[in-house]
Amino acid sequence: MLRHRLPFTTLVTVTMLALALATGALWSAAEDRAVYPYIAYGLPSLESGRWWTLLTGPLFAVVPLCYLPMVLSFALFAGFAEWRLGTRRAMTVAIGGQFVSVLVAVQFLALSRNSGWEWAERVGGNLDVGFSGGALAAVAVASATLRPPWRLRLRAGLCVYAGIAIIFVGTLADLVHFFALALALPFGRRFLGSTDSARERRPSLREWRFYAMAGLLVLTVAELVMSFVPGNGPFGSSEELSLSTWEVVLLCLIVLPIMNGLRKGSQVAWWCAMILTSFVILQVMAYGGVLALAEILGEDTGLSDPPLFFVDNLLWTVEFALLISSRGAFRVPSRRKRRRLGRMGNPALARTLLSRHGGSTLSWMTTWPQNSYFVAADGKSYLAYRRHAGVAIALGDPIAPDGAGDRTIAEFIAMCENTGLVPCLFSATGSTTAKTTELGWKQVQVAEDTLIELETLEFRGKRWQDVRTALNRAKKDGIEFRLVRLADQPRSVISQVRAISEEWISDKGMPEMGFTLGGVDEAMDPETRVGLAVDADGVVHGVTSWLPVYTGAGAIGGWTLDVMRKRADGFRPSMEFLIASSCLAFREEGAKFVSLSGAPLAGSAEPAHAVERVLDALGTMMEPFYGFRSLHAFKAKFQPKHVPLYLAFRDEADLPRIGIALGRAYLPNTGLLRLAKLARSGKKPQPGKDQRDVEGGGVMVLRSAAGTPR
Repeated sequence: MLRHRLPFTTLVTVTMLALALATGALWSAAEDRAVYPYIAYGLPSLESGRWWTLLTGPLFAVVPLCYLPMVLSFALFAGFAEWRLGTRRAMTVAIGGQFVSVLVAVQFLALSRNSGWEWAERVGGNLDVGFSGGALAAVAVASATLRPPWRLRLRAGLCVYAGIAIIFVGTLADLVHFFALALALPFGRRFLGSTDSARERRPSLREWRFYAMAGLLVLTVAELVMSFVPGNGPFGSSEELSLSTWEVVLLCLIVLPIMNGLRKGSQVAWWCAMILTSFVILQVMAYGGVLALAEILGEDTGLSDPPLFFVDNLLWTVEFALLISSRGAFRVPSRRKRRRLGRMGNPALARTLLSRHGGSTLSWMTTWPQNSYFVAADGKSYLAYRRHAGVAIALGDPIAPDGAGDRTIAEFIAMCENTGLVPCLFSATGSTTAKTTELGWKQVQVAEDTLIELETLEFRGKRWQDVRTALNRAKKDGIEFRLVRLADQPRSVISQVRAISEEWISDKGMPEMGFTLGGVDEAMDPETRVGLAVDADGVVHGVTSWLPVYTGAGAIGGWTLDVMRKRADGFRPSMEFLIASSCLAFREEGAKFVSLSGAPLAGSAEPAHAVERVLDALGTMMEPFYGFRSLHAFKAKFQPKHVPLYLAFRDEADLPRIGIALGRAYLPNTGLLRLAKLARSGKKPQPGKDQRDVEGGGVMVLRSAAGTPR
């Protein structure tokens, strides 16, 4: 498949490996062979008229160990460019970039080697092989196709690599890389005909923190390179500046906590970074002052004057300036103050605003006591969220007056960035995620809400056969439907409901999930309605709970299914009977719709994006434990309308932390070790044994061993 999608990359990679095998370069160093000057490019080769080395050199590696990084890096960079640019453009940029970067590097050395510059004289006599210049040029041009902030991140990474390599190592390959990027980066936008340069937005608080942290990381890496891989670059040897082992360990112990704090926006970390960079800058100023004074007085201090020392400290000065420029991004308060900022509302206020403005089918879940609340500055709207692993997971759509949702989301994002949290919206509708898309956010479908329009509901036709059978059989078996408030029921009824729930939990083999999945405690809320299937002896065979859906001005326009559990040895089609009976009862009360809620990691559409494919695979892995897809298939009996629910996030870099946070939100008392053991165990439903493990989107239902809800 790759040879059809990436023919150029595949052809060059295969040619490299084939030549390595045919010539023996895969096990014998090419640079040690007599033919090496006739295949390697460089100033001596071109001065001798061996122009063909520009064609042969890119297909070999200097030593066998270099083949692995050379082939992999070419396949990655050139493959990425071919994927983004197309074969013709990628081939043009890669081959042209290789030729031009080598020619410019050779010309630069030809002009500099007789100037007394020892490095230019030494490197001017070297030869090199490899396609790295063309690969870097290709990926640099292809970076113009990325959206912010990935475009700037990729370019910054390439520039940092080339800069450190040419300053502290300084081989011919490093010089070629430097010119490849210097020529390709400005050329990329013009080559692609891009006109969106004016749309580059200013760095956000998060990006300022990232740049400050990355700068400190680069400086630390540079110190490690000078200490463990000393080179003799254009500014002199780095051996004189290398640190001892204990100094390297001390530097890492100091820098690593500071970098982590900068990532979080910590004000303390910013001050520590300022002190560290100031110390280095003052050190070089003192050193330079001593040398200048000695020069004036004509005395010999015995101190050397390596240019690399001042270049290295110039980089620390750049980091100091970056910290000063980004100081506004490092104002994250203490943990105690963050808790106060994150809890500016309460469930009572949430219920008041929800009743006044209305919300989505999941909005009642925002009133559950485990949530924190962000209330907008005007006090008229809010977002409920859970905080885990440094992530603020906002649940559903903002509860706000018409037209105020945008402002609420913007203020919530600002609060998160000012407190060092990663913001995201979970189970939000398309209208809300459209607003985040305008901010440059990404979205991925994580569930699918299922709506039943009550005004046109009729249990007619073949598609409703199972539902009609359940209603008729319940009447025949003397099963009564009751729509009640569970908190008002006799203790015997409540005890039976809890027993059914505890039986379900004990048989699962997996912990009970939370967050958007309620239980008996949530069903005890007086605002929640509960459907019961009760026989003539008062035995409860099944239970469903329904959350109110407010549509504004205190009106309830619909109900959302939450808990759905049945007795193991009870009336078999309890769930069909309870849902159908509840729909009829709510319609009699004037409700317009019913939501069967959404099963996480399940939907009717094929995954369209890479992230959705990962979630689809996760849903497949978790199906034996929670049966999300079996639940989704069960809901199809009621011919619902499907409404996608999305996860909105800033960019893909946030997804690992969001995944951890969602895992803790849904399984707060379950460690990663237990989940890993359960996943390895490969737990499957036992044949012939009833399973009570279908759960999702606030809904739980029983299914048979074959996976079909009963």
